[in-house]
Amino acid sequence: MPGSTTLGHTHALVMLSHADAERLATVLQSMARMLDMPGPNRLSDAQVAFLCEGRVGDRGEFTAWTVGLSEYLRNRL
Repeated sequence: MPGSTTLGHTHALVMLSHADAERLATVLQSMARMLDMPGPNRLSDAQVAFLCEGRVGDRGEFTAWTVGLSEYLRNRL
């Protein structure tokens, strides 16, 4: 993964290799499942708060964002 991305606050375009885009889409799909699932493998509220910069109540929005971004990536591969 290192070296396959070009990121910066001044860049209007972000580039990601095809393989990394596939991997990121898979990670996002898995995260969405772990956000939404019941049981011991569900991401805890503390984990969600950490991922959402302290906003515990954002589980639903964060789940929708991960699903949407994953689908966006998959549709462009």
